[in-house]
Amino acid sequence: MKLNARDAIRFFEKPDKAKAAVLLFGPDAMRISLKRKALVDALTGPNADEEMRLTRLDAATLRKDPAALGDATKAVGFFPGLRVVHVESATDTTTKAVKAALEDWQAGDAVIVITAGQLNARSSLRKLIEGGRSTVAIGVYNDPPTREEIERQLAAKGLLNMPPDTLRDIQILAQELDPGDFAQTLEKLSLYKLNDPEPTTPEDLLNCTPASHEAGLDELVRHIAEGRSGEVGPHMARLESQGSNPTTLTITATRHFRQLHAAAASGQGVDQALSRLRPPVFGPRRDQMARQVRSWGLARLEAALGVLMEADLNLRSSKPYPAMAMTERAFIRIAMMHPK
Repeated sequence: MKLNARDAIRFFEKPDKAKAAVLLFGPDAMRISLKRKALVDALTGPNADEEMRLTRLDAATLRKDPAALGDATKAVGFFPGLRVVHVESATDTTTKAVKAALEDWQAGDAVIVITAGQLNARSSLRKLIEGGRSTVAIGVYNDPPTREEIERQLAAKGLLNMPPDTLRDIQILAQELDPGDFAQTLEKLSLYKLNDPEPTTPEDLLNCTPASHEAGLDELVRHIAEGRSGEVGPHMARLESQGSNPTTLTITATRHFRQLHAAAASGQGVDQALSRLRPPVFGPRRDQMARQVRSWGLARLEAALGVLMEADLNLRSSKPYPAMAMTERAFIRIAMMHPK
């Protein structure tokens, strides 16, 4: 049988241990891996590997020895409890071995968990699992997690004291990050808030999000957008020593001021306009941008974008301009345009 997205969420939380096999397939290997781990943990508990109740086989092994899967499902472990046989990187070449193992499968045998890449509707492996009464096929796609899934992940990490603003930012973060980074962020957040009874704030979340090279660029843009002209030169010198070039700096600043301009020109409330930006902004950065939009106003933002467009054209020119110095001058000029 094939499960839809809603039923799949419940299945991962409380899988039917009487099923003979579960197939997870989809285009994203990381998402597949995370779902597989959640499923195996729900079936066997977290200590299956140490208790030798988890056996791993790959598709190449089954091509050479198709009977290996049946033997693994029938094997008797040293420790009590449900056993799982994980078939990795399965393809249609694995179908024959899986079919033979299922035909001989009986209650008490190991559950077969199969992970595969993208399988179309004509796939023999997919048809085999979807057509069985004791087998389950689940497509894992690149959709962001639902609110229900996020709340389950938070509860599993002990993150229960979550105000609405923080929960909203976590939902935005779940759309922006890949599943592995999002899972690591929640793990860091759970450690960050360990034995802390206070509510989780957006600042707490921001402290646990993955760091990136863009953090330094964002700080430079913040100096410019908040009129701190004296900070622009020293910060640019640090970025230049780290390998940043004037074109990258100009593109980053232009993207930020275009976002501010779009929010100012939307005709909606500033907060509502910022919530529609892609990529999304959240937490303290969203509050900073809201203040910047209100302080600059539409006319000044258009003037700032004019300076950035002129700098960009000069960078593309064949004339021998001192690129970094010219960019620094443009940024300082914009910072001095900020209303005091």
